[in-house]
Amino acid sequence: MPRRAARRTALASKQLTAWGTRPAGPTAAGARTAPAIPRAGDGPRHVIRVGLAYGRAEVEDTKVSAEAGPTTSGGPDERIRRVRLPADRRTPAAARALVRSVLAAASLDDLLNEALLLTTELTTNAVEHARTELDIEVVADDTGLTVTVSDFAAGSVDELTVGVRNDSSEINEVSERGRGLLLVDHFASRWGTTYLPTGKGVWFRLDRRDAAGQPVAGPPPAGGWGPATARSGGGPVTEHPGPSAGAMSELMQTAPDQYAEDPLPEFATELLTRLAEMVGAAGGVVRLDRGDGQGTQVLARYGRAPRAGNELLQVPLAVHRPYAGELELDAAPSTYARPLAVLTAERLSLHLENDRLRRANVRRQAWLTFLAEASELLAQSLDVELTMALIPQLVVPRLGQWCAVHTADEWGQLRLAAATHADESVLPQLHKVLRETGTDSVQARLREASRTGSQVPLGGPMEGFAVPLVARGQRLGTLAVGRHQRHRHDPDEVAVLEDVARRAALAIENARIHAERRRVAQALQQSLLPPALPVVEGIGFAAEYVPTGDEAEVGGDFYDVLPLPDGRWLVVVGDVSGKGVEAATVTGLVRDVIRVLVGDGKPLPEVLSRLNETLVERGGGRYCTLALAAVGPGDGGRLDVALHLAGHDRPVLLRAGDGADFVGAGGTALGLLDAISSPTAQVTLAQGDSLIFYTDGVTERRRGRELFGTDRLRESAAPLAGYSADVVAARLRSTAIGFSVEAPRDDIAILVLRNDGL
Repeated sequence: MPRRAARRTALASKQLTAWGTRPAGPTAAGARTAPAIPRAGDGPRHVIRVGLAYGRAEVEDTKVSAEAGPTTSGGPDERIRRVRLPADRRTPAAARALVRSVLAAASLDDLLNEALLLTTELTTNAVEHARTELDIEVVADDTGLTVTVSDFAAGSVDELTVGVRNDSSEINEVSERGRGLLLVDHFASRWGTTYLPTGKGVWFRLDRRDAAGQPVAGPPPAGGWGPATARSGGGPVTEHPGPSAGAMSELMQTAPDQYAEDPLPEFATELLTRLAEMVGAAGGVVRLDRGDGQGTQVLARYGRAPRAGNELLQVPLAVHRPYAGELELDAAPSTYARPLAVLTAERLSLHLENDRLRRANVRRQAWLTFLAEASELLAQSLDVELTMALIPQLVVPRLGQWCAVHTADEWGQLRLAAATHADESVLPQLHKVLRETGTDSVQARLREASRTGSQVPLGGPMEGFAVPLVARGQRLGTLAVGRHQRHRHDPDEVAVLEDVARRAALAIENARIHAERRRVAQALQQSLLPPALPVVEGIGFAAEYVPTGDEAEVGGDFYDVLPLPDGRWLVVVGDVSGKGVEAATVTGLVRDVIRVLVGDGKPLPEVLSRLNETLVERGGGRYCTLALAAVGPGDGGRLDVALHLAGHDRPVLLRAGDGADFVGAGGTALGLLDAISSPTAQVTLAQGDSLIFYTDGVTERRRGRELFGTDRLRESAAPLAGYSADVVAARLRSTAIGFSVEAPRDDIAILVLRNDGL
């Protein structure tokens, strides 16, 4: 015999030995002794044993695979089959299918409800608590049914506890092992538990009843029936008027619709209806407060309202905060009412707890989404005033009735930056309360929150609480939030508000830093440009400058107009590679070197050569394109221009009545090579002619993949012939900016030199 089969045979032998070695005869009333197990000679019987298995077979109407052994025969009508089931949630269904088939084969349909109910209870308990494989044994004969459920969890050895048929009318006193055994004790003719080295088990016996309602027992086994005789005193068993097994089964198997949007009301109504019908209640109600500010709501109702003076059965629902509720029945006093009501309340409480956890999870996900959206909105604003005005709009009305943001100056004094109220008509009163001073005023509480850096409650009339705004260790102010109209803030809302305060403080600090950077960039950029262009008789100068879209960045484009020692004027337009502080440093270096060399009277070619040497040595790898134009009066009211280009785009010569064209010859950019080439081009400007200088921010302005380009610049300049230098510069700037809806990616500098002679 294989080792596994031998172990099972030894287990079965030990069980039979334990059951058959107890002393026979009557015992004291109420004592528990070992019942005798029906033997082969006691009468016809049908035996199905679930546990000792050799092959595999599918159990009726389930998807649980069971191991079934061969059918044995101990007599003409005796059939024995053993099946082992896994520790699976479908095991109770498989066990019920087996019991149902045995009862049908033995014509014991009158025991169906009790047998299925008790089998479900024992198998479910074993699956939930033991979590091992189960051996299920079903024994059916002409007079009744015996079912044994065994598991393989560790237990005490050689200990036997046996129960008998319950005749007590007090259902809450018949069992000390939970409701599973309470049902077994209530419905079984006899039952017992056994502990073996390999595990433990529970068995029960159901006897058929005759027309008079008395058990139909077969010939007693050797040693007598034991517990049944002891508990009944040898007389007939009295049946008590309790709930039927069918009703108990329906109550235990009632479950909510998992596909319904809100299944709890219907589920609670069905449970309450079944309970009321079982205990004969005239009415009942289930009340629930979800802690959402709506107060206690009726979840389910049955029958009529209770009459005055009736004693009501009230059972609290075992739910966690913020949920609270109770089950109330208008029922006559009964030994079964309260235990069944408690059982029903616990079943309902389990599903309410699931609902609470589900709602809490949904709410937390909603809060996370809210915080993510709030962070995105706050991050998009780099303006301090706009950021502080946005914060109250995010809070009200979702997190409170009103909200106020105060900022602290360097001395710790608070100033109201923004406030809002769900009811705009109350906003003036809110401002009045926030301005009040005194020891108990809102201002005093806000100063305390800012000073201590902790949450501080606010009293009436604007009840709420205040949290400090702290970012990077600096206290920026306070965020005050008023309570909801119907309820106080719950812990989740307080946590969300504290998180909003942290994110708001960080957004305010980032906006302040960005504003400071923008001010520094603007100041640095202005220092690289002339405050104003000189006014020269007969010569018109005009310039337009548009910084890059990021106002916090300093561009490398610049222009200047300088007087030369010989009486001429020098027009300078340049572009240093890159952006930022480094580019601004190189730009300042180029402007200063040009001014010094020009002031010393150096010729322009030498100026360019010296400047190139300086950039090679001190430019940090950056280069510069430059256009220099020395302008002076010529013959006949003309202007003579000596043009030098060092890698810069050629300027546009706009004739007063003869279109526009590019002039000049390209040269080498400064800072790239040790030696440069910059040929001189002589240009003559007649009266009304203009010379337009520009940087690559104009020609490289993008619209998708399309560039503004030099040709479009020339075409745009041609219609402007005859206009003043100011008009030409402004029109070209507007045309370049309007070419694309995007902010400029590079600086735009335009300088127009015009012969205004008469």
